[in-house]
Amino acid sequence: MTQHKLRFGIWALVHGSRAAYGDPNEPYDASWERNRDLVLEAERLGFDLVLFAQHTMNPRDDQLDELEPWTACAALAALTQRIELIAAIKPLLYHPVVLAKLALQIEHISRGRFALNLVNAWNKAELERAGIAFPAHDARYAYGREWTEIVEALLRGERVHHSGQHFDIADFVLRPAGTYRTRPPIYVGGESEAARSLVARHGDVWLINGRPLPELLPLLDDVRTRDRAGQAPLRFGLSAMVIARATAAEAHAHHEHLLQLAAAEAHTSARARNVDPEVAMHKALTHIRHVGTNGGTAAGLVGSYDEVAEGIRAFAHAGIETFLLQFQPFEAEMRRFAEHILPRVR
Repeated sequence: MTQHKLRFGIWALVHGSRAAYGDPNEPYDASWERNRDLVLEAERLGFDLVLFAQHTMNPRDDQLDELEPWTACAALAALTQRIELIAAIKPLLYHPVVLAKLALQIEHISRGRFALNLVNAWNKAELERAGIAFPAHDARYAYGREWTEIVEALLRGERVHHSGQHFDIADFVLRPAGTYRTRPPIYVGGESEAARSLVARHGDVWLINGRPLPELLPLLDDVRTRDRAGQAPLRFGLSAMVIARATAAEAHAHHEHLLQLAAAEAHTSARARNVDPEVAMHKALTHIRHVGTNGGTAAGLVGSYDEVAEGIRAFAHAGIETFLLQFQPFEAEMRRFAEHILPRVR
């Protein structure tokens, strides 16, 4: 197995927290100013990438702020020097020509540090309340495949002629393109059969939700066997919430504290009501007690500094190259990770 340098990234705080909203040590704040400062500090601390999830309204409570990812990435492209900026995109929300043009502009501003994260939407309320049709799970992926074929070609600077089920595009080309590399990379989320087929065909990096390593291995083995149509080998990323302390007892005590906070607020959150029940992520994690989004602490990176470092090494040995991390309280725990974990795993 080819070994790549491990990369560590963070989830931007587009909805103020990645775990419990009621944490007195992390008052709710999804502002541009907080996210700007967070990303600039993450770059200084040595983190390699940041992902901005996409929601037009807060998925837990529509009265709370929600940061828009594409405008935030464009601004940060001019403010940062090294860190990779990844913006999530739901194909149903943007025409592929418009989205490809936005992506190429941020790619140009960042001088080749931009990437897309393709997701096919689990938040029914976000689309339905806006009057946008929310097709069944596999129909969303069929739409996403056609959409991605168009976007990928436009990102490469190709002249596109396309007539399909959802789009008719005649003689369309975008400039500038290819200034810094062939095209921005495409990260793909999702774990269903339809998602695995999409990532094998069009993705550069597969972002997998946090889960114990034994449950992860069959997913990696399945996707590794799929036809890549001559593309470079697929690379793998894992989402996880990290709780690291000097002792395992301290880490598990903080984990329990966050679990209790999350449980106390669960009855007021609209998130569960908004989820499409066919989404694989939510089916796969119901048996694991965890906190954080996209698997969170289900990945098991909770423990002493040495235990967390060893857990990261085990995932890396299985083929995970990119770790997309959550913390709470975010800034303080991100600094702790940079001080105590990064030196152990690099």
